[in-house]
Amino acid sequence: MVIPSLIECKRDGAELPPGTWAAIVRAYAVEEIPDYQMSALLMAVVWRGLSNAELTELTAAMLASGDRLRFEGWEVPRVDKHSTGGVGDKTSLLLAPMLACCGAAVPMMSGRGLGHTGGTLDKLESIPGFSTQLTLPDAMAQVRRLGCALFGQTQDIAPVDRRLYALRDVTGTVPSVPLIAASIMSKKLAEGLNALVLDVKAGSGAFLPDEADAIDLARTMIDLGEASGVRTVALVTAMDRPLGNACGNALEVEECILALSGEGPSDLMEVTLALGVEMLKAAGLERDGGVARRRLQDTITNGAALRKFAKIIEAQGGNPAIVEDPAALPQAAHSAVYTAPSAGKVAAVHPKAIGLGVNAMGGGRTRVEERVDPSVGFVVTVRPGDDVEAGQPLATVYAQDEAGLQAGEAALSEAIVIGGSLPVSRPLVSHRVTVDGVEELSS
Repeated sequence: MVIPSLIECKRDGAELPPGTWAAIVRAYAVEEIPDYQMSALLMAVVWRGLSNAELTELTAAMLASGDRLRFEGWEVPRVDKHSTGGVGDKTSLLLAPMLACCGAAVPMMSGRGLGHTGGTLDKLESIPGFSTQLTLPDAMAQVRRLGCALFGQTQDIAPVDRRLYALRDVTGTVPSVPLIAASIMSKKLAEGLNALVLDVKAGSGAFLPDEADAIDLARTMIDLGEASGVRTVALVTAMDRPLGNACGNALEVEECILALSGEGPSDLMEVTLALGVEMLKAAGLERDGGVARRRLQDTITNGAALRKFAKIIEAQGGNPAIVEDPAALPQAAHSAVYTAPSAGKVAAVHPKAIGLGVNAMGGGRTRVEERVDPSVGFVVTVRPGDDVEAGQPLATVYAQDEAGLQAGEAALSEAIVIGGSLPVSRPLVSHRVTVDGVEELSS
């Protein structure tokens, strides 16, 4: 197999012959293909795409490169949710305990931050002692015992995807429909699921900002899931402003605790409940959307979801006391209030600038090997359309030093735009996509 000629073939828009992608995955798994050649091939895919046959073969090969969770003979419906990535997107930490309280099993395998977006694993690892590195037997046992496990990709599950995920993050090859679809579905199909709900982001802070591209990605992943016998549904949700108020790992965990206590920001709760309703329906645990929504809300009202979250934290070595005292989470050494430089209407809160600001303060990665500071980030309290006065607090920056504060304030000055024309904000949930087609929603 001559990799340069395959790179040239894909660069020029040709379809690779059947069996080629499977051979590439096998060769990369044993390091017969170096990262620099794989990066070039990935970039060619970004530009030229993959045919349906290539995508199916690549996904199957990535899945077959490792093991999977097995729940044979267990009748409890297993469902998961996956987001394509956003800023302030913390719904996974809410949905997992809520769904477990509603009788579903949630083997939630998540990833780390990519580019300007946060990662569920990084958020969870901001909880003192919390281990996301469960073995497959431990993860399966915890799912059976508690109804949920929150863990990272093990060496056993789609190991080729694990390497490609990190490589794409640092080589500018994240925004590609087939690469995103293959990465997500090779992991999700390894979870032993009956159903999967996808949160596909659209808007300026999404990896695929264009709505049509988001719907295309949703359809692509749905086809891969349904072909494998997994009921798969997608919602297209807004990422033209951050979701919720908190952006940054420990700050987002604290906001999740507030949300599970009934004090979550309205936009965060609306998206969470919309996804949760689809999860209950796809898993066959509820038919009526209104009833499903009430069941989910009840898990918050009666405290069951918060108690479940504490049990999951304790089971995975973390300090469950954070649900009572979030101050036990990592705390930044310094904070500063960012105020409005002038009066006017907030025209935009650009999520990508916020995400890059978190990275600049040390809360994300620009290289695979970098460590993340879990304490830094922002709490942004304004939304597009808000009227503000000069000097009014708009956000708080949390950083470890003066340089971090300056980087955070610079990011906010770029992200929060006051004055000018007010663009139309995307609906929080704009489309529902199934194997049967695309439904445009009114809210």
